Amino acid sequence: MSLLKNVGTIGSLTMLSRIAGMAREMIFSRVLGANAVTDAWFQAFIIPNVFRRLFAEGAFSAAFVPMFSKRLHGHDDPEKGLEEARSFSADVLSVFLPVLIALVAVFEIAMPGVIWLLSEKPVDPETYPLAVDFARIMFPYIILVSLVTLFTGMLNSVSRFAPGASFPIILNIVLIAALLTGEWFADNTGASVEQIAYGIAWAVTGAGVMQLAWLYYWTRVEGFRPKLLWPRITPEVKRLGIIALPAAIGGGAYQINTLVQLYFLNQLEDGSVSYMNYADRLNQLPLGIIGIALSTAILPTLSKFVGGENKEGADRIQSDAIELSMLLTIPAAVALAICAEAFVTMIFQGGRFDLADASATGEVLAALVLGLPAYVLVKVLVPNFYARADTKTPVVAAFISLGVFITTCILVLDTYGVVGVAFASVIGAWINVAFLLIVLAARGHYRIPGVLLLRIARQVVAAAAMGAALFYANDLLTDWYSAGLFARLGALAALVAAAAIVYFGLAFATGAIDRQRIAALTKKAK
Repeated sequence: MSLLKNVGTIGSLTMLSRIAGMAREMIFSRVLGANAVTDAWFQAFIIPNVFRRLFAEGAFSAAFVPMFSKRLHGHDDPEKGLEEARSFSADVLSVFLPVLIALVAVFEIAMPGVIWLLSEKPVDPETYPLAVDFARIMFPYIILVSLVTLFTGMLNSVSRFAPGASFPIILNIVLIAALLTGEWFADNTGASVEQIAYGIAWAVTGAGVMQLAWLYYWTRVEGFRPKLLWPRITPEVKRLGIIALPAAIGGGAYQINTLVQLYFLNQLEDGSVSYMNYADRLNQLPLGIIGIALSTAILPTLSKFVGGENKEGADRIQSDAIELSMLLTIPAAVALAICAEAFVTMIFQGGRFDLADASATGEVLAALVLGLPAYVLVKVLVPNFYARADTKTPVVAAFISLGVFITTCILVLDTYGVVGVAFASVIGAWINVAFLLIVLAARGHYRIPGVLLLRIARQVVAAAAMGAALFYANDLLTDWYSAGLFARLGALAALVAAAAIVYFGLAFATGAIDRQRIAALTKKAK
């Protein structure tokens, strides 16, 4: 595996997906606006996405990839390994698909009750039926995206990351096309907002079909040839379910954390939820591009090394992932903290989002990004447990982090408000990292080598110098931040360019990274 290349592939495609998603949201608001119909649509759209995050993309992938990779790479004879992997994936698919169909059937029948539980009481007699209809149209997407996740795991096991990283772009492109088509019908035939919303709902399921076709094609290219058999719960399929369950619970911990955060924010003044939302959008950008890309890229190779009892190889790939993640995340955190208000103003300020809102959001962002390295480290460390079929320890870590977050919020909420909630999230994230590192070291699975700690310290020095340069440049460009579009883009480009030149120049000069390390990170792991 070429770690740097694979992370670059996944990260760049993730960035494209996020840009397309932002464009989708901008067009959605323009075409459908903000009204009762769109509220019903978004409420319905949340339901399959919750299941997607909890089960398909999180728990299932964490359990399936190491087991599939072990069979694929666990033999000296590649043909025998491929045959075992094919057999395992066929058994999983043959059980997985009927379970998904049954789940969807139950929710299709129970959907009026599900929407009632999520709605205000009493329900709106006009929007309630719409929400039920939209949810019933979109819920089959969970079948499609779950099969996509299965095929993505198979491809990731042979370091074919691009198809799995690119499939979210398909959803965004299809929805953008559907929105623009709906706008054309509205302008030329007088189609109502409700009719357009129905079309967008069908587009979600249609996009799922296209995503599945895209991943199925690439699995065929790699020679896996997925096929359906008569369902049978083999010992390995049963083990997959046992491993996946704790990971699903761990994903639930994250969802609970989000809901608890919302509870505390709702205790504060109006706008607090929005400030946290806007700040987290910027915080999630490097997290998604760096953290998720790295965690996806290293899991198959870690699984291969662990399965082959190659501790040296597993330690090396873990250290490389930590080093690369901190090389990119530490400067991102420093830049976002120093220029928080500037970035928020340039990107969000305008219309009803005034400079006072930008200032408040900037304060939240400056606090939130102090945990950015921790959020990324969690993504990078958890695969070390998943590679050992241990999905329980990350669950324990997640719930400890949740407890720390809740306790800290209670202590600081009245004094620091929304910024206090951001700090509580930061403290919880660092506690999560500390717990994972302690457990890995205690079990003899991994210890951070001294040379890596020294290299990270040098990265911090380079990032601090970059922060000083940005602090100076930030004041010089103040008038540009709330000016016209091109002035804002120019200021943003100037800040990013200055940061990159200073940081990477000093990183090379101080030994935070050198050509030998770049060469090591681009080598294919053996």
